[in-house]
This record gives sequence, C-alpha cells and structure tokens, in this order.
Amino acid sequence: MLQHHQYDAVIIGSGAAGLTLALHLNSSLRVAVLSKGYLSAGSTYGAQGGVAAVLDQTKDSPHQHIKDTLIAGAGLCRKEAVEHIVEHGQESIQWLIDQGVPFTPDQDSSGFEFHLTREGGHSERRIIHAADATGRAISETLVARARQASNIDLYEHHLAIDLITAQKLGLPEQYCAGLYALDIKSDQVKVFKGNNTIIATGGASKAYLFTSNTDGASGDGIAMAWRSGCRVANMEFNQFHPTGLYHPKAKSFLISEAVRGEGGRLVRADGSQFMKDYDHRAELAPRDIVARAIDHEMKKLGADCLFLDISHKPADFIKSHFPMIHERCLGYGIDITKEPIPVVPAAHYTCGGVLVDEQGQTDIPGLFAIGECTYTGLHGANRLASNSLLECFVAARSCAQKINSAANQETAVMDIPCWDDSQVSDADENVVISHNWDELRRFMWDYVGIVRTNKRLQRAKNRVNLLQYEINDFYNHFKISNDLIELRNLAQVSELIIDSALERKESRGLHYNVDYPLTDDAPGETVLTPKNFNKQVALDFTPLGS
Repeated sequence: MLQHHQYDAVIIGSGAAGLTLALHLNSSLRVAVLSKGYLSAGSTYGAQGGVAAVLDQTKDSPHQHIKDTLIAGAGLCRKEAVEHIVEHGQESIQWLIDQGVPFTPDQDSSGFEFHLTREGGHSERRIIHAADATGRAISETLVARARQASNIDLYEHHLAIDLITAQKLGLPEQYCAGLYALDIKSDQVKVFKGNNTIIATGGASKAYLFTSNTDGASGDGIAMAWRSGCRVANMEFNQFHPTGLYHPKAKSFLISEAVRGEGGRLVRADGSQFMKDYDHRAELAPRDIVARAIDHEMKKLGADCLFLDISHKPADFIKSHFPMIHERCLGYGIDITKEPIPVVPAAHYTCGGVLVDEQGQTDIPGLFAIGECTYTGLHGANRLASNSLLECFVAARSCAQKINSAANQETAVMDIPCWDDSQVSDADENVVISHNWDELRRFMWDYVGIVRTNKRLQRAKNRVNLLQYEINDFYNHFKISNDLIELRNLAQVSELIIDSALERKESRGLHYNVDYPLTDDAPGETVLTPKNFNKQVALDFTPLGS
C-alpha cells in the first residue's frame, strides 16, 4: 500500500474549521482531510446551542457583540482579533446557509428569517441555530459537500503522530513539510507531504475526568505544534460548561446554555434558586461565573449535582426548542417537561492554544492552525458562548485566502524518510496506558480544575512529570497505537496547562487561584516558548501587558 501521499494542503481534523477550510481552497488545489475517527466524530457534531453572529441589525450591532465578547474575556481579548471575527460573522453564516445548513426558521413573525436565541453573556438574541442540534446539522452538511468535491480526499481513521519539519530532518531552514499519520485500521504509518499543513484538531478537554467533549479531544494538534517549535498562549484558561448532564450512563452529554437562555432556572435539590446570590445576571451570567457558583454550591452542600429546571415552560415549547435534549434525557428516565435535570460542570473548551495570526499562520512557515486548538485573542480569559463555531468559520475562510493567494509559489522540497519502527517491539503492558490515562485525568480534575491553589498545581506538576517520563519511555521502546499517541499528547498538553496556571499570579476569568484571589490591574497573556523555538522565522507577536 502507498505510504507517501503528496498534496497542496493537508488538513488535520474534519470539524467545522477543517472542512470549512477545505471547501474554501481553490478547486485546483489537491486537498487531504485527515480524521482520526469518522468525519463527524469530533466536537462540532455535538454542539447544541448555535453560532453567535450579528444577523438582525435592527436589534443588534457588531459593536455590541464586540463589547459582550470583550467583557466575557475579562480584559485579555485582543480587540483586533475580536473585531475581525465579529465583523466577518454575517458573511460566514450566509455561506453556511448557501451550503444548505437547515437553521431553524423564525415562527414569531419578528421580521427576521431565522430564529435567534440568547445565551449567557450576550446582551441580545444573536445565536442562530438548528433546533438544539446545530453542530450535527453543520457537520452533516459540510461532510456531504466535502464528499462531493473532486479535489478533496477524505481519510477517516487516520491519526496524526507528529509533524515533519526541516529542523527535525537536520536541515538549517525551518519549514513544515507534512506529517506522519497512523492508519488505525491497517496499523500502518503513512507520510502525508503538503505544501501547507493545517492543524484543525480541536481542544484538550479530555485532560479532565468530567468533560462534554468526545474521546478525541486529546490536544493532538497543540502537542504536535509545541514539539515542533511553536509557541502556545493562555493554556490556563479552560472553560467548564456549567451544565453537563449528571447520570451514571450519560457520557459527555451537555445541556445547552440555550436552556437557560429560554428561561431555565438553576436550583438546589429543594428547588431554591441561587444564581442571584452570585451575579445580578443570574442564569445568564458568563460560564465561568455560573460554573464556579455551581461548584461552590455543590461543595457547600456536599451534593453530587445540582439541577436545571425548565419544567415551568409549556411542554410543547420545550419539545420544539430542545427536541434532542428532551429525547436524550427521556432515555435516562428524566422528563424535562415535568422535572428538573441533574447537572454538574464539565470541561468544555480550551481557550488557549497554538499562537497564530488572523490567517492561522503559526511560528513555522508552511504550518497553519485554526479553530479551538489556537490562540487568536478572541476568547481572552473566558469564551463567550457560541463564539467558538464563529471563530472556526471566519478563521478557516481567512486561512484559505492566505493559502489560495500563495498557491503558485514554490516551496521547499524535502526527501522525507518512511516511518522506521525496526528498533521497537510490540507492547507487552498496554495496561500501563489505561492506568496512566485514568491517573492523568483524575489529578487534572482534582488539582487543575475550576478552583486551584499553588499546592494543588505543584502536585499536578510533579505527577505529570513522572507520567511523561513513563509515557516517553514507553513510546520510545514499543510500537505505537492510537491510545499511546493520544496519551502522549494529552500528557504534554496537561503540562502546558499546569505550567501556564503556575505562571499566572492572579485570578481572572476561567483561572481562579485561591492563593491569588485578586485580579491584576495590568493583565498580560501567558506565552510559553519551547526550547526549539526559532525566533528568526517566528510569527510577529507582542504579548499583551509586555
């Protein structure tokens, strides 16, 4: 079977960012899209709420959306990045509509074509959605379009192992020429050579024991970029969604923020509300505030969960607005039209990531990154609800413009060797992988979760160092597997999260440290630099507060 594949663009990830980019690249370019599972297996498919964008300018404005984003970001957003993404929102949504995404139409004769809902932190209704399964509608539409495109080759069950750079091959220049990937079904490692390599791998919330994300959210792209010499920023800001479904059989299922946007109330077991005790915006406060409030209440009461109640709304309203949530909860014996939903915070979104400009350029020529795996400056210290999908579409379109404009330029040619596993043997203790995976996620949840302390962070640092030693030893002596690759990446990203949290001597947004409860007057970004970083070819970037 062919081990070397040559493309103009190799995209790692088949979510909203990756497929949007693929569909915007010139049809004359040969494009490969790699997905480590099925094409729709990532976080995009599971997104419920919708996409934030200013669409009805009779009631809303880009200025107001920008303002809401900056407030949620707690002083760490890059205003130019916020402006760029918000101001390109409407055209990105129109493109999705043109592709055939079945957004929910307006039934109230408000004068606007589509129904818009409101979520925490937003001052207006600006979330366009497809009932409560927006991600599924978007994913299915984009996958279908990609399958129809003659210039796009889709590789399911192909897991990226590492990037191939000139530096790794011992060459003096710095350039990314592609990647090694494991064909999971054939257990064969292949080379994908690309004039442009794009990371669109999503976040790293699987580092935590409780998460709304799929098993694939293991920080692969962030870890690969870091090992190749790219800087990362603001990795300490991990967003915990306030309302993950609490049920022993419910794995990674979220109760959309739109439930609160449409009148859902957070209550204790006795039915009493508590959010007004923490913020005047109550249930519509930003996610970091709501998640900390729930965490505090649970610890105060010794409760395993709290509750989200929308049963005071008419049953027909609930079923029409939240059909998927209603159906899924019924499957667990919970009728949300008659009773409250048990909820617990869950790791949901990685606000930091690989440092990029507005066109997705990283510190390494030939290497781009888009979507949740990046740090653009949009989210700052806390992501505003439903801005994540918006960033995927706008960033992907901007990245495509950059690649299309340089399509005819000559790029460096490298002789890339095949993957060599002749010096390793089959693993004899795979149980080590599962044990390390479990230990990592548990201490990240206990020590690097919603509320942190210096002591907890240092304990986590000590543990992750030991785990990385064991994992790297295992990686160097045994044949690779998809579980080992993901564990290696997750341990690397966990270390970046811990190091970033130790660097920040304040509490801000999603990072709350009991030992530093106050917020600094002059905030700065946390930028980590790898040892093999090349200043001479790096992205032009001046950290905030420097």
